[in-house]
Amino acid sequence: MADTKFNPVFAENRKARHDYAVLETVECGIVLSGTEVKSIRHSEISLAGSYAAVLKDELWLVGADVAAYRFGNRFNHQPKSMRKLLVHAKEVRELKMKTEAKGLTLVPLKVYLKHGRIKVAIGVCRGKALHDKRETLKKKALKRDLERGV
Repeated sequence: MADTKFNPVFAENRKARHDYAVLETVECGIVLSGTEVKSIRHSEISLAGSYAAVLKDELWLVGADVAAYRFGNRFNHQPKSMRKLLVHAKEVRELKMKTEAKGLTLVPLKVYLKHGRIKVAIGVCRGKALHDKRETLKKKALKRDLERGV
């Protein structure tokens, strides 16, 4: 999706893959003001505790923290405001059906640059139970030990 040489990743929600099983991902554009873009390009964004929601047939990013731009003036943005995500109307309807009917959650996975535009990868996720999280950690530790040759 985004490699670090040409398409830098500004923020990644690593805890999301620990807490949720990602069933599919959707690439979204995001509506930003000028100071928000500058702040994100300095990697001053946090996806911890954020989620996406369908409100009035529009997809919104809720709870993402874009730090105020240091060199901004009185026109600086609000750090914790909701931001509109840009996807096709058909995709919004599909995501709304999945979240309502199947009990899935929309979680932002990463924010990155693609062809000069800031994009957000949204995961359609199902929450993991505690034993699933432990099983994932065991598999990861076993794989790490095998790669080391222990």
